Amino acid sequence: MDRNKSKKFKRLMRFINWYPPFLFSGIKVIDYADDFSRFHTRLKLTWYNRNLIGTAFGGSLYSMCDPFFMFIILIQLGEDYIVWDKYASIEFVKPGKGTVYAEFRLSPEQISEIKMAVDRDGKGVFEFACEVKDGDKNTVAKVQKGVYVRRKEVAKPNV
Repeated sequence: MDRNKSKKFKRLMRFINWYPPFLFSGIKVIDYADDFSRFHTRLKLTWYNRNLIGTAFGGSLYSMCDPFFMFIILIQLGEDYIVWDKYASIEFVKPGKGTVYAEFRLSPEQISEIKMAVDRDGKGVFEFACEVKDGDKNTVAKVQKGVYVRRKEVAKPNV
């Protein structure tokens, strides 16, 4: 990753916890890798993110997982690629009764496989899974994300 891109994303990371959907849901990025290949999030159960039965609101559980696989791929592949979330699903396994955590990680090998597939096929949808876990490492929710990636079109000169 080049130095300018690294500075840009480090600046973004200083403010990500102030991003209103995270801030007002009690979501916080608590750790990330220097190369942005891993993110670790936390959701503290509070009065404003509880559902009617006193457990974590499902939308907040999903929100803590929403952008991170897309972020990793976007940052790792760079500006020659278009990356966006295509689909997602969440399975609620047990009630979130306290603070919960999620971790998102893609290896250099996974990034290389994505790049090779997109360079070969022009585009692709890649699926990733993560789990939301409570403080005792029990699974609260399972999330599946489908991330769309394609190469940007190169502008052709007018001749």
